[in-house]
Amino acid sequence: MNNPTSYSGRCYEDFKVGDIYPHALGRTITEADNIWFTLLTLNSNPIHFDKVFAAKTEFQRPLVNSTLTLAIVTGLSVSDLSQNAVNLGWEQVRMPAPLFQGDTLYAQSEVLSKRESKSHPERGIVQVKTLGFNQDGVVVMEFTRTMLVYKREYLPTRSIPIIRPSQEGV
Repeated sequence: MNNPTSYSGRCYEDFKVGDIYPHALGRTITEADNIWFTLLTLNSNPIHFDKVFAAKTEFQRPLVNSTLTLAIVTGLSVSDLSQNAVNLGWEQVRMPAPLFQGDTLYAQSEVLSKRESKSHPERGIVQVKTLGFNQDGVVVMEFTRTMLVYKREYLPTRSIPIIRPSQEGV
């Protein structure tokens, strides 16, 4: 019996400068997501959780916490970019437009550069620019991200058992 393997992410060799990856999933941000994350991180700015206060601002409603936006946009890109990597950092993080509760986030990334790692020869360094945008195509976050990505021959293996249905009683 053939056992196809599931997609396990890109390795260093798979990245090409100029490639653009539209990330497959989107994520609608709920009021609970925003309030929970804001309070969990001890962010006391009422613009994120106080509707009465937010109504008095230029936005007239609560803003989604920017670090929640960063986390979700990054998460949307993991299967395409960093399934086989570790983050080295984010730079040039910008929020050119607000994100609101009820908006849906999508993302895409472009490969800006790649090079061999001097200190980790089994991995390479890849830098991407990621855009997070809402359901109307308005960019609400952009950043560059640098990752240390495994080369295919050094990729750690995962042992996940395959459960086969019993032949008896089926």
